[in-house]
Amino acid sequence: MRVLHVAAEVFPLVKTGGLADVVGALPQALARQGADVRLVLPGYPAIADAVLHQKTIVELGPLFGAGRIALRLGTMPHSQVPAYVVDAPWLYRRGGGPYQAADGSEWPDNLQRFALLGWMAAHLAGGELDASWQPELLHAHDWHAAMACAYLAAHPANAVRSVFTVHNLAYQGLFPSHEFARLGLPHSFMQSHGVEYHGQLSFMKAGLKYASHITTVSPTYAREIATHEFGCGLDGVIRSRGGEVSGILNGVDGTVWDPAGDSGLAARYSAADLAGKLRNKAALRQEMGLDEAKPSAPLFGVVSRLTAQKGLDLVLAALPALLRQGAQLVVQGSGDPVLEAAFSAAAHANPGQVALRAAYDEALAHRVIAGSDVILVPSRFEPCGLTQLYGLRYGTLPLVRRVGGLADTVVDADEAALREGRATGFAFDAATPAALEAAIERAVRAHAQPESWRRLMRTAMAQDFSWNGSAAGYVALYRRLLGRRE
Repeated sequence: MRVLHVAAEVFPLVKTGGLADVVGALPQALARQGADVRLVLPGYPAIADAVLHQKTIVELGPLFGAGRIALRLGTMPHSQVPAYVVDAPWLYRRGGGPYQAADGSEWPDNLQRFALLGWMAAHLAGGELDASWQPELLHAHDWHAAMACAYLAAHPANAVRSVFTVHNLAYQGLFPSHEFARLGLPHSFMQSHGVEYHGQLSFMKAGLKYASHITTVSPTYAREIATHEFGCGLDGVIRSRGGEVSGILNGVDGTVWDPAGDSGLAARYSAADLAGKLRNKAALRQEMGLDEAKPSAPLFGVVSRLTAQKGLDLVLAALPALLRQGAQLVVQGSGDPVLEAAFSAAAHANPGQVALRAAYDEALAHRVIAGSDVILVPSRFEPCGLTQLYGLRYGTLPLVRRVGGLADTVVDADEAALREGRATGFAFDAATPAALEAAIERAVRAHAQPESWRRLMRTAMAQDFSWNGSAAGYVALYRRLLGRRE
């Protein structure tokens, strides 16, 4: 089957979060299962300059404020997945990030930038732009690509089915209602049953309303977003779609995240030979300036955007209890300036026990996860979460709040799970410092029993969260939407 994926970022070219990892890995896994998959991506410099062997398919303009637009087809470096690049220098060729300027402010023309991405994807799917290839199904990822579903729905002769995947409902692509005219959609779409949302227009709502099917990146999150607590104001829209909403768990790219083959580590290791794990712990302590006098002390790691969503304020509140138990903490990430400042102050107040690297660094993320004993993911909500999956792969036991994909992937080390050999980490329920402190205390007690801890590590590393299972779920969904038998 022919499937077109449309997204605003892709690993390893442009990444701000887990979305890029998914878009980088899922098409490869689908191709291995026999699908004919292509990507369509915005022509940021990091993408337009890296996609290989580009050929111009069509030139257009003016559209969405850009005077000249070229659609080019090439192949992704490393994976060789075919990729269309929407080369619109006026909209995409600039410094800063994909969504924000260097000072953190949203690009003022984001509506045009991502409307163009959706428009190009829809017209590719409709067979207008590439005479040699037309997809049977369009798969749009998150709000940046959601308008593709609306443009398909606006065409009366459209027969292409669409899937819209919600990676994080909290980011919705909201714009002033007076900008609706820029989209070129029928006026009827700017209604409460369309893209109108409390006097604004919502790209996220466009995907939720007009896609043939909605997926989220874990089964639990699919259920959660239909509730008031997790629905971010769109729970009514999601409930109205009924059985057309489902969850398919994200996977892990085993070629990128593999402690036995990770060349960036101080020592490689596997479940059969865990000696390298201790060498990575020692190397991380040395790199981050942590006290090395007690090598057996548990080391907790955080690799995350520093936001309240990720529960990092809970980590700060629980930090005194963590340190009282003789544990150490290393934090890698950036985000909320208040949280950054608070972790920086904690590091200065506790030299040798707390370390902060306030930047995103992919290579360092591997070293932190490999060198830590426990990876903290205490999120208030978590659509899927990849960090805990990386932790499982590396024998770094996740300590998570029992929400979303965290609930689907980590088995708490309670008495029953330990007795049955199913435990892979530690989980808590209430988003409170006290609940997190109790989970930390359980982890520290467990770490003090080396043989039991090694069994937990090996059970964690034996879990299979590869993309093959996720891709099989998407292939089954695609077949059903296209009316094909298994």
